Amino acid sequence: MSADDRPWRTAAALVYVDDLHADELAREDDHHLRRVLRLRPGDELCLCDGSGSVRSAVLADPGRLELVGEVGRVGPPPSPITVGVAPPKGDRLDLLVAKVCELGVDRIVLFAAERSVVRWDAGRAERALERLGRVVRAAGAQSRRTHLPELVLGDLGALLAAGAPVADLDGRPPAPGDRTLLVGPEGGWSDEERAAADAGGGRVRLAADVLRVETAAIAAAVALGLARQA
Repeated sequence: MSADDRPWRTAAALVYVDDLHADELAREDDHHLRRVLRLRPGDELCLCDGSGSVRSAVLADPGRLELVGEVGRVGPPPSPITVGVAPPKGDRLDLLVAKVCELGVDRIVLFAAERSVVRWDAGRAERALERLGRVVRAAGAQSRRTHLPELVLGDLGALLAAGAPVADLDGRPPAPGDRTLLVGPEGGWSDEERAAADAGGGRVRLAADVLRVETAAIAAAVALGLARQA
């Protein structure tokens, strides 16, 4: 696909679908396009599977599409970037996930730290990931992402052992080689977690003052995105 042929940028809307060869729209997508975005029959759409495959289409009768052309392929972004976070309470996590998705993060890892307040059992974790998956799809469509970020649960010890740096007020400035940053809970990192970070990827300073979890995660996404561009 040429640089000048980017339907995900030029279309009236991007819609994630499971089948790029189907000419039907899911009810919720059809409602969003017609009632929320106020699109009309004949408006151009870009269909996407969230993994880089795209196809142009035209909005037709309610629930229907007119497919245009063939399926195209968009390559993944170079040097994937990851933001890991100890989830904050309430709907702040939804905001956090939406914004780091919009900022181009390729992998979002949720973990529990020693001072975490939010701790999920298996059932709550499954429900949270399902809800956050919807948040990711909405944010990805709004920002016209052809590759949706991976959203997973992770183990902090394993992340630190693998050399992931952590966001900390006493850290170094972000560096061009940074591809991962971990954001701790509201209570901060424990001494043991800081020691593990110092033995691995170290600590990175994102601001001159203490940030809330969601603000730090957004700042981490910006820093990593700029590092990737550099």
